[in-house]
Amino acid sequence: MKIGSILVCLFWSISLSSARQLSKSHLKALQLKAAERFTASKQPARLAAAPSGTRVKNITFHNPKASSFYVDGKGIPEVDFDIGPSWSGLIPISGNANETRKLFFWFFPPGPEGSLDDLIFWTNGGPGCSSLEGLLQENGPFSWSFGQAKPTVNEFSWTNLSSILFVEQPVGTGFSQGKPNIKNEDDLAAQLAGFLEQFLTVFSELKGKKFYLAGESYAGMYLPYIANYIYTHPGQLDLDLQGFWVADPVVSWDVVQEQIPAVPFVHKYEHVFAFNQTFLAHLDQRAEACGYAGYMDEFVTYPPKGLLPLPGGSTEGPDGCDLWDEIFDAALTVNPAFNIYRIFDTFPILWDVLGFPGSFPQTQTTPLYFDRADVKAAINAPVNVTWVECSDINVFPKGDASLPPSFTVLPSVIQKSKRSMIVHGLADFILIAEGTRIAIQNMTWGGMQGFQTPIANDSFIVDGVGALGNTHSERGFTYVEVALSGHMVPQFSPIAAFQTMQFVMGFRQTP
Repeated sequence: MKIGSILVCLFWSISLSSARQLSKSHLKALQLKAAERFTASKQPARLAAAPSGTRVKNITFHNPKASSFYVDGKGIPEVDFDIGPSWSGLIPISGNANETRKLFFWFFPPGPEGSLDDLIFWTNGGPGCSSLEGLLQENGPFSWSFGQAKPTVNEFSWTNLSSILFVEQPVGTGFSQGKPNIKNEDDLAAQLAGFLEQFLTVFSELKGKKFYLAGESYAGMYLPYIANYIYTHPGQLDLDLQGFWVADPVVSWDVVQEQIPAVPFVHKYEHVFAFNQTFLAHLDQRAEACGYAGYMDEFVTYPPKGLLPLPGGSTEGPDGCDLWDEIFDAALTVNPAFNIYRIFDTFPILWDVLGFPGSFPQTQTTPLYFDRADVKAAINAPVNVTWVECSDINVFPKGDASLPPSFTVLPSVIQKSKRSMIVHGLADFILIAEGTRIAIQNMTWGGMQGFQTPIANDSFIVDGVGALGNTHSERGFTYVEVALSGHMVPQFSPIAAFQTMQFVMGFRQTP
């Protein structure tokens, strides 16, 4: 063997030996240092850092009815720390004495660094999925997410920004009561506004607050219509609507947000999907035949060349071109734990206290957390309701007749808002970021169609982390793509969600 070869072998032997000798304590120290960089940023002080007894800025409500909604922060089952005072329960959607339709809410005042002048409204999507998911696993003051043995303090709670109101809506969702009867998003918005009127009657100290709408998924349908209702009924609510924040939203047709970008998404994450070359070639052939291939390069330009076409001229897509479902079925064959909400998941599937840790329900303990009698008693929830994360009741009994908001109210809502934002996790397969880009480039607001200049790569800079995706702002509207995050951005990338909400609220100058 030549001397050079001996030296090379000796070098690799020393290197491999050193790698094997890297202690677990050293690895743990490196990880801890990285985690400290992640949290030691310019964000407001975390809830966890607050001394005992000063974790919230309490709000005194003088209406005697408010006391019936009070929740003792030391009495939440399984939570071994004081989350501070909060208020929850059922409130009707109108002042009618015979009103049977009621929405369940849980209101939290701000943490020590949060603003008393602002109020965030949060809704999950579905339609018919509970906003208590968002509370417990995304941006509430305590967190019990997938795989956690017990609840923990959520250091990225949005109570570190302001008060937050979680509402299970529309009627038929979660603990909410009554028979659903809405036909479209305008009906939904009117019922929610009615609820907010009644809520402010009890909690009148919240009147006049700067108000922000926030949510995810099908809330992309809800929020623009709710905002439009508030803007077009200026005397109904004593709240000062500032804008909205929505993650991974429904804003266009399924063919746009799922089908067109599905095959490019697979190629982007080929080693995650782990499809064989024969099936990849089949997908490419089908995408070409369906008019999906090359769509992004040809039509998603900055600025747009005109209105973007629908493949096959149909909002349903061409016949026989449901490639998204074909990909999902194949992905489950390769990886039965494949999660459309975050594609990186593999076995074992982490347990979920709410019973829905992935693409399908996975109930490993019963009853579910919010269906426990002691939890219901603690939060003033109806004991005769079997709580599930996503309702089996059709909250739109005859379907949602509203068009996607990018074609209707979203442009005007952007123009009327001080700041508005769509945030999108790049590892989300149920709604694909490139599809949202198509919807944006096909939408006209502020007198122009789409973004006029390209979205720069690596332009979303997270404090203490660096580049974590892409962002772009024009004419009062901001779009953010978050690397590594799936569908539920506040759950999968809480620091990114927190930072972008800071921007929407005007607490920072860049997303």
